[in-house]
Amino acid sequence: MYVPQAQFANAGVTLLVRTKSVAGMTPEGLIGPIREQVRALDPEMPLGEVKSLEAWRSEALAVPRFNTALLGALSLLALFLTLVGLYGVMSYSVAQRAPEVGIRMAIGARAGDVLRMILGEGMRLVGAGIVLGLLLSVAVTRLMGSLLFDVSATDPLTLAAISILLSAVAILACWIPARRATRVDPMIALRCD
Repeated sequence: MYVPQAQFANAGVTLLVRTKSVAGMTPEGLIGPIREQVRALDPEMPLGEVKSLEAWRSEALAVPRFNTALLGALSLLALFLTLVGLYGVMSYSVAQRAPEVGIRMAIGARAGDVLRMILGEGMRLVGAGIVLGLLLSVAVTRLMGSLLFDVSATDPLTLAAISILLSAVAILACWIPARRATRVDPMIALRCD
């Protein structure tokens, strides 16, 4: 709808000026001549903020950018805490089984077999957790869609990378204590029980 400017005195006027790149001249350098031209056309027309389109765009996107940066930082913190927690839980779980590993070794199990058994059990738990997490993340995508720009909430590369990272940490968390447990003398493990 077009209405007379006089009816909306407080609404203001936005003037966009397209400039060409000239050696040694920036768009901000043209502010003075633009002001003079506006005064020549209408001496009573006030000119308020004069900025480049990039400056207007940057100000308009400042809050969404901050929100995205904050969300990204908190997501990285959550990922780090998840990795530390996963390592701690898996490591503790395997360390609790050290006497069991010692008994298995005492009755003839080889270190490689015990390692494979512990890694297999740990990875089954982690695999179930990753599948459940992927299903839940796909279900929550509708809430995240409005916060993301130029990225899908179900970005397969991101989901795969996080799954691989969590799997790698889980393997490490199972392998280190399991390796330590296979080095325990079976006689010491039998004496503890």
